[in-house]
Amino acid sequence: MLDIVWDTYARSGYDDVPGEAVQIHHLNCGTMVGGLVNHCLLLETESGLVLVDTGFGLACVRRPDQVLGPTHRLLRPALDANETAIRQVEALGYAPGDVRHIVLTHLDYDHAGGLADFPWATVHIHGPEFRALGKPGLVERFAYRAPQFAHGPRWAVNEWIGGERWFGFAAVRELPGLPEEILAIPLYGHRRGHIGVAVDTGSGWLLHAGDTIIYRSEYDAAQPGSRLAGFTHGITGVQPLDWLANLRRIRALHREHADEVTIISSHDPAAFRELSGSVR
Repeated sequence: MLDIVWDTYARSGYDDVPGEAVQIHHLNCGTMVGGLVNHCLLLETESGLVLVDTGFGLACVRRPDQVLGPTHRLLRPALDANETAIRQVEALGYAPGDVRHIVLTHLDYDHAGGLADFPWATVHIHGPEFRALGKPGLVERFAYRAPQFAHGPRWAVNEWIGGERWFGFAAVRELPGLPEEILAIPLYGHRRGHIGVAVDTGSGWLLHAGDTIIYRSEYDAAQPGSRLAGFTHGITGVQPLDWLANLRRIRALHREHADEVTIISSHDPAAFRELSGSVR
């Protein structure tokens, strides 16, 4: 599908000991139908700024039909340039070039549509997801849009090869160029190589679970709301049984470690409102 040059790496086997605090900015990089958000993270690290997902980018705003294709009409994104990650980085007083790394939960256009705004950045992607890009299935052909990769991203492909786990989850540790406080957590189901991103804030862990969940009510029984939307979203993924298994594990993580791990998703507007504008 694409002519891509990339590096592969895999790390494991480290204890979950506290490290340096990572400051986190919560960004909505694309409001969609029903008030859904694109909850991205901007991390301040000694290695420079790190984005977790990009949401929609400037090319999506300017040429939505070309870059996103017809399915974006179902999501009805606002396509506001001020919501793009690059404009929000600038609004925070940083230069775009300060963003050195991007960690993607997966390659859907609402998560990776802004890659072209940071062509110099190293883009960390999980191995099964990268391979799916090269040989996409039917669903992925709609979700992975070639124009968003046409600039030739600087891919860095990671793999999980076993070793020390993170709260029972598989974990890819020490992503090259990134501090040890940032981990890739395989959460397959929605996509073949979908991951969560765990960040040690210095006062606890934050797990960005991507599209494994939509609303908190899906994993926290104390939260009001229906689980139907999340269930429908999950079973329409490419690996519904893997998604269901990981959803159950997310529920167990919250039940057993809510005092240690804060769980967020990509699209929950209520959770984003609680955290937006904050730096942890």
